[in-house]
Amino acid sequence: MASRSAPVDAVRIRGSALPGLQAIAAESSRSFPRHMHDVFGIGVMDRGGQRSASGRGAVEAVRGDVITVNPGEVHDGVAMRGEARAWRMLHLAPALLSEGVPPGFELTRPVLSDPALRQGFDRLFAAVVEGDDALALEQGVLQLLRDAPGARAPESPKRVAPAAMERARARIADDCIHVPTLAELAREAGLSRYQLLRGFAAAFGLPPHAWLQQCRLSRARRLIAQGRALADAAAGAGFADQSHMTRAFVRFLGFTPGAYAAARCG
Repeated sequence: MASRSAPVDAVRIRGSALPGLQAIAAESSRSFPRHMHDVFGIGVMDRGGQRSASGRGAVEAVRGDVITVNPGEVHDGVAMRGEARAWRMLHLAPALLSEGVPPGFELTRPVLSDPALRQGFDRLFAAVVEGDDALALEQGVLQLLRDAPGARAPESPKRVAPAAMERARARIADDCIHVPTLAELAREAGLSRYQLLRGFAAAFGLPPHAWLQQCRLSRARRLIAQGRALADAAAGAGFADQSHMTRAFVRFLGFTPGAYAAARCG
């Protein structure tokens, strides 16, 4: 049975002439645990299907559907029927959107069945793969987001996390290497360790250590994008060593740090 086979994994990553825009084509039967990205993601399912749960609800995406994810949105991904699915994604740094969309912009629909939007995605994805110049790519990004149904600036503020939880998150995010213990975080918040653990997960969708892992992944990607050697990026992000970083990349992102570095340099 497909569900008992070894995971199918094939990932191609392509950088672009426009900083902050990246194209990814993937095929995998792997289940991805809850994780997050620090970029917007817009993609298309090319084959098979996927179930995913995030702050925007539980959804299913099948061939031809447009899929989206917002920066910082905790989500997972499971292949339907355990069979390999194939998809393409465009990752867009929030800075690319700073002038083209309203403040507070977010994508509100995680799955869309919209042929016109899919065609717009296909054009921009092809432009990245074909190596178009930054001007053409920037125009394509803004057109794609402008035309995306369900894209809006929130009319009301999102639920604000308690101040104690925000402080705990800031402590973790500020230093991925010298990380406080759960007891230290709880003491600073004036809570028990259990209260801190439960409150943090309720506020941010992940318990503290899982959030730390995502912070380390984001920092490692930034360091690699700056041209740092993989071993240096691993150390600078707080991983025990390069192999530890590689395992985290594959588990949560589906590709290796080396593949990511090659795409950024290409």
